[in-house]
Amino acid sequence: MRNISGWAAHHRNGPLEPWNFTRRDLLPDDVAVRVDYCGVCSSDISAIRHGDVFPLVPGHEMTGEILEVGSAVTNFRTGDKVAVGNIIDSCGTCTPCRAGRENWCEHFPTLTYGNTDPKDGLPTRGGYSSQYVLPAKFTYHLPEGLDPAGAAPLMCAGITTYSPMKRWGVGPGKTVGVVGMGGLGHIALKIAHALGAEVVQFTRTADKAAEARALGAHDVVLSTDDEQMAAQAGRFDFILDTVGAPHSIDPYLTALAMDGTLCVVGIPEGDIAVNPLSLIQGAKTLAGAGSGGTAETREMLDFCAEHGITAEIELMRPDQANQALERLARNDVRYRFVLDMTAA
Repeated sequence: MRNISGWAAHHRNGPLEPWNFTRRDLLPDDVAVRVDYCGVCSSDISAIRHGDVFPLVPGHEMTGEILEVGSAVTNFRTGDKVAVGNIIDSCGTCTPCRAGRENWCEHFPTLTYGNTDPKDGLPTRGGYSSQYVLPAKFTYHLPEGLDPAGAAPLMCAGITTYSPMKRWGVGPGKTVGVVGMGGLGHIALKIAHALGAEVVQFTRTADKAAEARALGAHDVVLSTDDEQMAAQAGRFDFILDTVGAPHSIDPYLTALAMDGTLCVVGIPEGDIAVNPLSLIQGAKTLAGAGSGGTAETREMLDFCAEHGITAEIELMRPDQANQALERLARNDVRYRFVLDMTAA
């Protein structure tokens, strides 16, 4: 077993504290990754508040370096710069897995933390730690030119927004709206712009307008302004809703053009209320998406490298993780916290 240092919550709503634990010795198809940077995601807060597996080591968007490879691994070498996301294994045999869409594994994928790893029976522990051990298949070469700290959030926020935009054909000639300008939304804005679409940022905060345009928005709509929202009726081919707080989606359904799609990737607490006529009129679609499989994740990293896309981050030490979580819960971040695990 490998001795690992990390930061763990020992019970629900508990603070993160230094904690030493073990990871398995490498299986033939495994790699060991030194974790250099780990993003702080709102799902980390949710897991600490509502999870079932404690002690809980959060963190599922990592970049780092290969320390060791298993005997059967041929596509990585010691010293390679890599990235790891929120899925670290799957059954490999079901239809989604064979299609490279392991995030929809019919037997449920193995998540980076808060699960039980079927290969060793141990709880999965996340990236707020010194090292991670996982199959090489779910490890990704970090393209040259991508800042490793800013690239870490791409492994969650990047793939979560890239995947639905590719699926629904975001590109030249399309008008795309992004709802919310937080950790997910600001990366979605950059990706949609790089895909060649006309991009409109919806935000509740007027003072984000200049930043939105600097990040690639062609237009900014204040979602709290009824007149501005009414003027959007029928404008959009695709809207990506990244907001994780309760809100009405009817104004965004109204903003869709005929045959348009509203895709939800934010996860507010509670149910979403929909007026059926909002969908029926104009033959509109309400859809959802989440994360991505291995093939699309590799594609996303290459796309972001080609277009110089990384997250806008605030770098913090691991001993500031509780502060980062508290500020994230207050939405006091522009736009993603990343822990520098080398500063431990």
